[in-house]
Amino acid sequence: MEEKNILEALKKLRESENQRKEKRKFDQTLDLIINLKEFDLRKQAFSTFVSLPKKFKEKKIAGFFEKDSSIIDSIKKDNFPAFKEKKDIKKLIKQYDSFIANAKLMPAVATSFGRVLGPAGKMPNPQLGIIPNEEDAVVRNVVEKINATVRIMVKEPSIKVGVGKFSLKDEDLVANIDAVYRRVAEQLPKGKDNIRNIKIKFTMGKPVPISL
Repeated sequence: MEEKNILEALKKLRESENQRKEKRKFDQTLDLIINLKEFDLRKQAFSTFVSLPKKFKEKKIAGFFEKDSSIIDSIKKDNFPAFKEKKDIKKLIKQYDSFIANAKLMPAVATSFGRVLGPAGKMPNPQLGIIPNEEDAVVRNVVEKINATVRIMVKEPSIKVGVGKFSLKDEDLVANIDAVYRRVAEQLPKGKDNIRNIKIKFTMGKPVPISL
């Protein structure tokens, strides 16, 4: 996917927004939509992490810890029994974008929270979220990585992932779009042949295609 094609699509999106009489009152997210083909969701699982060149969002993160953290909110082991009901865990999902966990607590986390966090794609993951200890430096390091990373899970024949904000420079948006596209194309079973088309859109706008 060529940079000029991404820039042309971004230009169309911004022109559409600039034509509005009233400006949006919030910083819209730029979504990248990758529509798939020849990809059987029943037989093929797809989950990957992408490190973005330009961080654009500070995520709300909680940790399953043994003690309180000065870096992020903590859900301590002693409080796990308070989340027996699914509705209580679902409240956590709405409250936090991501979760990390002390490695030694993962069996208990899986037992208490896995049935809800797993399907939601928010279980602490060995690639990004399970840490060896709760020292501030370790927690701070993984939080920085999470804030610069997006997780992609395919649950339908279309991938939709936020890659930036309206306020970012076009060059930064291009870099993030390209990083996600390349990673997805590398990980798909048939590579680029699994991609039907690609579009981008702002939160409140209509999608614009990117020429491949």
